[in-house]
Amino acid sequence: MNPNFSAALSLATSPAVVAPAKTANDRAAQKAAVAFEGEFISQMLSPMFKGVSTGGPFGGGQGEAMFRSLMIDQFGKSMAQRGGFGLASEITRALLSHQEAAS
Repeated sequence: MNPNFSAALSLATSPAVVAPAKTANDRAAQKAAVAFEGEFISQMLSPMFKGVSTGGPFGGGQGEAMFRSLMIDQFGKSMAQRGGFGLASEITRALLSHQEAAS
């Protein structure tokens, strides 16, 4: 059998592809996606601060060292809330499509 014919036949007999329907959980999926992107950004920013000294005349000393991880988490959340890297929209789409497939 001709491979092009079998591919065309399988396309002709397959069900139509439809976009996932909107659900009541759109907002929850978007919120989870933004939170995930915030954590992702925080993890990416964390190594950037590893080599930064907390000493010196303008350093925060032990207080800065102790609270640095919280500051980095807030940087990540803030960046995600302002649009981030654009991952949240793709994650939201994936969450909703998986939710529709499971229903």
